[in-house]
Amino acid sequence: MDDTDRQLLALLRDNARTPVVELAKKLRLARATVQNRIAKLEAGGTIVGYTVRLKPEAESQRIRAITSIAIEGHHADAVRRALAGHPNVVALHTTNGRWDFMAELRTDTLEAFDRVLTAIRAIPGIASTETSILLSTHKL
Repeated sequence: MDDTDRQLLALLRDNARTPVVELAKKLRLARATVQNRIAKLEAGGTIVGYTVRLKPEAESQRIRAITSIAIEGHHADAVRRALAGHPNVVALHTTNGRWDFMAELRTDTLEAFDRVLTAIRAIPGIASTETSILLSTHKL
């Protein structure tokens, strides 16, 4: 991947529906060159899909939070599988430092959020958690 591919990916991250002709103009490349680069990035697994971003108030699951999770012993794989299969965990990241995982949670109500958090804390192998509810988003 070169600088042109990185610029192309940045443009696609901003708006994946940008027409190839417009991408080509911004990159100062031929349309066919941009189309070939996109195809190569898709075939090579760099681009694995395209998605829709919604404004937060348009989503049905409006309660969002980040939960930091510490694992006890060697239970990371089992905890990861349990969290990955949980319907309210929309993203799961491994980290270094004090916390082993960061999980993004979404629910419809605070009551549902309380139930989800209680269920997550009960997963065997989780030593401790710390949760921050996301109040607003300033950049997607």
